[in-house]
Amino acid sequence: MDFIQRNIAKKLEDITKSFSAVYLNGPRQCGKSTLVQNLLPAKNVNYMTFDTTVIRTAAKKDPEAFISSLPEDKINIIDEVQRVPVIQALILHRLFRKSKDGELFKNHSKTLFFITGSVSIFGLPSLADIIIGKMPILTLFPFSTAETNNSKTNFIEKLWNEKLIIKNYQKIDLINTIKDATFPEIALDKNMDRNVWMDGYIDTILERDAVELAKIKKPELILQLLASLCCRVGSLLNNDNVMSETGLNQITYDKYKSFCNNVFLTFEVQPWAKPNKLNKRFVKSKKIYFTDTNFLCFLLRRDISEIYKNDASFMGHIFENFIATEIMKSINTLPDKYYVSHFNPVRGDGKETDFIVEKDNGEVLAIEVKLDSTLSEKDFKNLETCRNIIGSKFKRGVVLYPGQDLVPFGENFWAVPVNFLWEG
Repeated sequence: MDFIQRNIAKKLEDITKSFSAVYLNGPRQCGKSTLVQNLLPAKNVNYMTFDTTVIRTAAKKDPEAFISSLPEDKINIIDEVQRVPVIQALILHRLFRKSKDGELFKNHSKTLFFITGSVSIFGLPSLADIIIGKMPILTLFPFSTAETNNSKTNFIEKLWNEKLIIKNYQKIDLINTIKDATFPEIALDKNMDRNVWMDGYIDTILERDAVELAKIKKPELILQLLASLCCRVGSLLNNDNVMSETGLNQITYDKYKSFCNNVFLTFEVQPWAKPNKLNKRFVKSKKIYFTDTNFLCFLLRRDISEIYKNDASFMGHIFENFIATEIMKSINTLPDKYYVSHFNPVRGDGKETDFIVEKDNGEVLAIEVKLDSTLSEKDFKNLETCRNIIGSKFKRGVVLYPGQDLVPFGENFWAVPVNFLWEG
């Protein structure tokens, strides 16, 4: 199996020059351990995973003895740390004890611990209290289109910082582009039965994470919830409707939905808001997306090619989900902090904007998603509404579409082909 260089590697490598411990989380099977092991010289690494029964049992039996027995002359990679959460506290205690000035990360020339987990740190309160503010937390997602095309291009960075010029791109195979932007194992092995792989993937999450970590007694109901959510992808999430459809009460629904987010099956995009009178002018509902578009199609029990040919309306939602994941993958590799939201005025006459990417200084990049291969002036009306409300902080508005021409549609408005995700 080939190895594809991950674009977060540079950011991760830079962090290891300053920090004693790094926490890398992300979906199961997205390549966390492969990334870390390829980042470091093999002779300097001691790797172990708590998915291995004997290692996990030993760590649980006497966690202090386990930590004290780790080699001090190697970088210890501990995979799936959420299965023995007490280990994290002991790692930090060991690092604090060895730090001469009491500051955990000062004056360290190399990383001593790489800790990885398949559950969001924010979904593990016992770990979150220990880690947040004490070590950097990074998230790795499945392959991006830039990575599958062996490109270092970061399309968000380029849209933000570079002057765009008119350009014609080659026509792409949109379906295979989406199919390749997925989990490494199935992206690299074209002969693998994806449905079989996905079945095993969700079974692992339900049998391990749902039962062991979230203490969910009826994990099969997670599938019922996912089936309901995948039909609402890219739409404003009406929680009451989902609860009515699934038969889940408020407490159970909140718990199960949080679980899906915490194990990186889904993610929610918040509505754009500012701490001023504008808040009253925007809807409050979130939008739901799936971390992997191929997994979304698996849950629908529909092949993406069939959806593309026979259901153009829903294919628009699939395409929007794909772009949502590409945005998250892109901003995740950048050193600066970005915030993603959707822009939906209450009285905007349908003039919502799919995605707002915002910096700490309030500057905004607005992104609309259109499945059409050609665009017209009307496709930029939503962006005009967005610009008029945001004002001087509006930096650029783009419509991402599966066409071939990168062209301007007025001041700071551009039609941007999907190829821009990796070609720039």
